[in-house]
Amino acid sequence: MSPRAILIAGPTASGKSALALAIAERVGGAVVNADSMQVYRDLRIITARPTLEEETQAPHLLFGHVDAAVNYSVGRYLADLAQTLADLDARGVTPVVAGGTGMYFKAALYGLSDIPAVPEEVRAQVRAAAEGASPQELYAELLSKDPETAARLRPTDPQRILRALEVFAATGKPLASFQGPRSTPLLDAAQCPAFFLAPERETLYARIDARFDKMMEMGALDEVARLGERKLDSALPAMRAHGVPHLIAYLDGRMSLEEAIMRGKTDTRHYAKRQFTFARHQLPHFAWLSTEDPWGAVEAACIW
Repeated sequence: MSPRAILIAGPTASGKSALALAIAERVGGAVVNADSMQVYRDLRIITARPTLEEETQAPHLLFGHVDAAVNYSVGRYLADLAQTLADLDARGVTPVVAGGTGMYFKAALYGLSDIPAVPEEVRAQVRAAAEGASPQELYAELLSKDPETAARLRPTDPQRILRALEVFAATGKPLASFQGPRSTPLLDAAQCPAFFLAPERETLYARIDARFDKMMEMGALDEVARLGERKLDSALPAMRAHGVPHLIAYLDGRMSLEEAIMRGKTDTRHYAKRQFTFARHQLPHFAWLSTEDPWGAVEAACIW
């Protein structure tokens, strides 16, 4: 029997997409996205989404299906993933779920905390009040209202801070108070061969820098310029994709292009470090592949 799904996680620029595509071709499967930035249709280049050519080699699902103006959440991803898995199962196609968003994998495998939905009008009010505020100012507000949740968040993470403020505004309760019981998982960890690509750090960082340069050559700046012309809320996830804030700062005349590129690379390296940490503590059953031949290691696991 085919496994319920094959899971390929890892830090950015580790080679997940290439490995997932090779596996999908090997098993006649479909590549299913598990990267929170690659869901946005506005950002193919700067998020290193699979190319149009790669998408013709095997079905690619949940890539570029969300508009940048949407505040896409883990809950919405799970709903989309559930429908995708059901469709593939009905056709007997093996999902190869690949991406760098550890929370997507964790939620799919272990369930999601039962947090009440925030009414759209409440969300709009909180976002309007936060317009123009710095992450530090938003964090100070959360600290005064919900110190328990604030203690779990980074002061430089406005997206999660806003989420906590929205939940508090809607329920009057700390977000942390809902992070207990979880929903039923979509995937059974026991049935899903799972791998985490873990290249040597220096090798990975060199790949990150080289890939950013390549993305600039491919037209990332023009892509970000088109996004910036939409004048979207800077706190939206798509507006915080690695490289986007700094390239917009360059386009607005607030930063040199050299500095924007340097900061984009630095932010991406820092993110890769956090991806390692998350996987180490939150994805316990993933097999780490430090080899330069991940395909051989996956084949050795006899998952076909």
